[in-house]
Amino acid sequence: MNNQNISFSIEERETLYNIIFNRRDVRAEFTSQPIEDEILARLLVAAHHAPSVGFMQPWNFLLIDEKETQKKVHKLFDEANKEASEMFEGQRKNLYQNLKLEGLLKAPLHVCITCDRERAGPVVLGRTHMSNMDLYSTVCAVQNFWLAARAENIGVGWVSIFHEDELKQLLGIPETLHIIAYLTVGHVSSFNKKPDLERKGWRKRLNLKELIKHNNWQESTNDNLTSLIDKELKKQNPDERN
Repeated sequence: MNNQNISFSIEERETLYNIIFNRRDVRAEFTSQPIEDEILARLLVAAHHAPSVGFMQPWNFLLIDEKETQKKVHKLFDEANKEASEMFEGQRKNLYQNLKLEGLLKAPLHVCITCDRERAGPVVLGRTHMSNMDLYSTVCAVQNFWLAARAENIGVGWVSIFHEDELKQLLGIPETLHIIAYLTVGHVSSFNKKPDLERKGWRKRLNLKELIKHNNWQESTNDNLTSLIDKELKKQNPDERN
């Protein structure tokens, strides 16, 4: 039989939640230690086993460890980041300019994850009415990669401040593909307790209970569920009160 009847122990379940709650967007903490091929293979296999609508599997993974290319990517980021800075005003602009938004020159490996929107043909199961499901599926591959990396104590940073066309031209990516994520990947000296943007005052974590509706958009969820959410948040993040 092909069916698998697999159940997980409480310890295994808690490990998964621990990984989720301790995943961080890494910027300044990368070390120069190269990633072992054995680890990288596991991360890529995990990413490739992400859910995809219509089983289209629209992703590709471009691995970049050549320092000269990484420097060229950083130059594209730097130019776009200066443009982005001008979109903010006053104290927000000052804060933005003092944020560390990438680790392009510190991380030993960059991974560019793309989406091929033509891979499964003109009519795709699950995309007949919601055409962006291929993009969302590729994001699931990013998430799988990221959580697997955290389980390996490998840091990941998501860099999105680029002009996509310029980045595609630099990396030789076909115009028909879409860049979904540009990741910096590597061993780290430490993982921060809280997300950088939260620690540095850019944004606070939203109150989950205010984001949940029940049956229709006008109704909040029941008190029992909200109390259980509070309990879970306090268990996972004792210093946070959502």
